[in-house]
Amino acid sequence: MRSAPVPTLGATATAQLRDPRDAEVALFQRFPELIGRLPWAPIGRYPTPVEPFRLADVPHAAEIWVKREDISAERYGGNKVRTLEGHLGRALARGDHTLWATGAFGSNHALCAALHGARLGLAVGVSLFPQPPTVTAKANLRATLATTPAIYGMPHVTLLPWAMGRLMLRRGEAVMTPGGAIPIGALGHVSAGLELAGQIAAGQCPAFRHLVVAVGSTCTSAGLVLGLALAKALGIGPASAPHVHAVGIGPWPVTSKAAILWLARRTLRHLEALLGHRLPVAARELGAGLTTVGDRIGKGYGFPTLDGAAAARAFAAAGGPALDEVYTAKSGAGLLAQLDLDGPQVFWATKSTRPLAAASADQIARATPQMRAWLARPEPTLERVR
Repeated sequence: MRSAPVPTLGATATAQLRDPRDAEVALFQRFPELIGRLPWAPIGRYPTPVEPFRLADVPHAAEIWVKREDISAERYGGNKVRTLEGHLGRALARGDHTLWATGAFGSNHALCAALHGARLGLAVGVSLFPQPPTVTAKANLRATLATTPAIYGMPHVTLLPWAMGRLMLRRGEAVMTPGGAIPIGALGHVSAGLELAGQIAAGQCPAFRHLVVAVGSTCTSAGLVLGLALAKALGIGPASAPHVHAVGIGPWPVTSKAAILWLARRTLRHLEALLGHRLPVAARELGAGLTTVGDRIGKGYGFPTLDGAAAARAFAAAGGPALDEVYTAKSGAGLLAQLDLDGPQVFWATKSTRPLAAASADQIARATPQMRAWLARPEPTLERVR
């Protein structure tokens, strides 16, 4: 594992955090007893809007809305904002001075952690492995380097467990799994499911029959499956929760239905332990609200597809949020492939659409040689879905 120069790490963060209820975090509004039991660092702006969306050349009967997670925070939005709030809260509560994000070169999770962690007074490090060098991934990595994090680079994903283990030995330094996909990360998306149900109950949008979301680390999809089931059990929103269609952008079994439900059930048990009582949700029944879609991935993780590019053009022509090549383009293609389903659908816009900073030449020079070579590589060509 190669490392770039490590900046001087800050002292223990002492950020003044907002009350999650005042920040309109739906999980804490519904369960105020979590205050003091679940450390939380609200960084998002909630609720995120739900907007009607009219694609050209789509049958009039197809009613589509977009959940604007892409603008979930001012500096950098996307689904990772909700994931990070629990991780940041735990790191601050433990007195950690550094937070490490792990993932691929150009990881949305790593960039989000670098930007928002620094705002809360934490030093941030990134431990990353290569992926296909798409335009979006390169822009993300440059923006990450612009935050001047501590950097560790790995030549291959198989070295990730060793890299994480090495970092975990350091006192006062918290290490997140790729995508932050553990129960404290998924709870942010349980909150999102409760939030959407509340917006439906308030008449801000229709009672959706279907919800389309990209699935990579499973954190977002697992949280939504549980959050929507919990909202239904608590009588929030429609009598029937939206059915989640999780469009895989990574390989099986990482993005399988079993993997999503495993995290959803662990998150349910974690939430019940925090509350000190059982919730009216049966873990064994969560699978009824979930379908996984595995035919949009194309050549593999990080490789753009022709139908994903077509979905991105369709969204752009309709004035919708921009879709990136890997996550939202493929889930957008999944949406376009199921427009004949009955009832209104909501598309979960998971990729931030906030402007990104560009790294200076000095900041690029701090990267590992492998990262610099990766930034110079040509982008992968579009592939047909196989």
